[in-house]
Amino acid sequence: MSKIFFILTLAFSLAFLSAAAQSDSHFHVLKTFHIASAGRWDYIAAGPDNNRLYVSHGTQVNILNETTGDSVGIIENTKGIHGIAFDKQENKGFTSNGKLNTVSVFDLTTNEVLTQITTGDDPDAICYEPYSKKIITCNGHSNDLSIIDPLKNKVVATVSLEGNPETAVSNEEGKLYVNIENKNEIAVVNTTTFIVEAYWKLASGEGPAGLAIDKNSNRLFSGCSETKQLFILDASNGKLIDTLPIGEHCDGVTFDNGTKYIFASNGGGTLTVIHENSANDFKVVENAVTKKGARTSAVDESTHLVYLPTAEFKEELSPNNTVTKTKPQMIPGTFEILVVGRSL
Repeated sequence: MSKIFFILTLAFSLAFLSAAAQSDSHFHVLKTFHIASAGRWDYIAAGPDNNRLYVSHGTQVNILNETTGDSVGIIENTKGIHGIAFDKQENKGFTSNGKLNTVSVFDLTTNEVLTQITTGDDPDAICYEPYSKKIITCNGHSNDLSIIDPLKNKVVATVSLEGNPETAVSNEEGKLYVNIENKNEIAVVNTTTFIVEAYWKLASGEGPAGLAIDKNSNRLFSGCSETKQLFILDASNGKLIDTLPIGEHCDGVTFDNGTKYIFASNGGGTLTVIHENSANDFKVVENAVTKKGARTSAVDESTHLVYLPTAEFKEELSPNNTVTKTKPQMIPGTFEILVVGRSL
């Protein structure tokens, strides 16, 4: 074998092995957990260190074993539930019940509901804010935030906003960032005073929904569903760092600190995977195939698996047998959780 031929053969082999390794590392649905109960859904959350997955589902929370998908509990009477948050130190969970205008407080060990807290109108996203040690709800109809003391189980402050708050994340150093969906901006809230300090416009972005943060690089990731873009901002001043394409109907953005992957869950049936190479360098890795309706997500940073709720839908037909543009109806009994990851 000539030296040149050997080098070319070696180069081709290395390229082939590299391509094979990359194809094997693509994100895809590894397994599916089926939940037979009825009702629509919104957010999903990986529990704190207990291998539990908390799934919003109509009038209840379904609690699943993250590994097997087996049911390990239910939190009932959460009509119109949107999200779930946790205060690990107090061993409490919290649900935002949109149609009740309440937050349910439950024990993380027993799942027993401890009390109900009245909030603003239509509490949507909910989070635990570590700096202030408060639970915060984004109230979609009253355009404000309810600040809850998890020790007293009561609202201790209300933050008025100039638009509809969709979701919020904290830098854990005194700042809370809130996507204002109908104003195409991010509100910056001081979590010591609970005063709005600034509103940052998202330029061409429309319909900011999902929001995540890398606290180490100080970067915000805001998914704009209407324009199918992910806006990456400097969390210290709101400066736009980059804009990347994502799929349609995005309602959730999550970030895995361990792998530096950003995930945009798109209701159109894809999961946009973006890698943070550095604080100013981001690249779309792929648009992994999921299923229609899988628009929200949660990532477990201990396993690096992504969980997405969805279901089967029936298309409504017009009199001339063409598909209408009305919201598709969920087929009862088809609710499921997709588990997305990489098989190496």
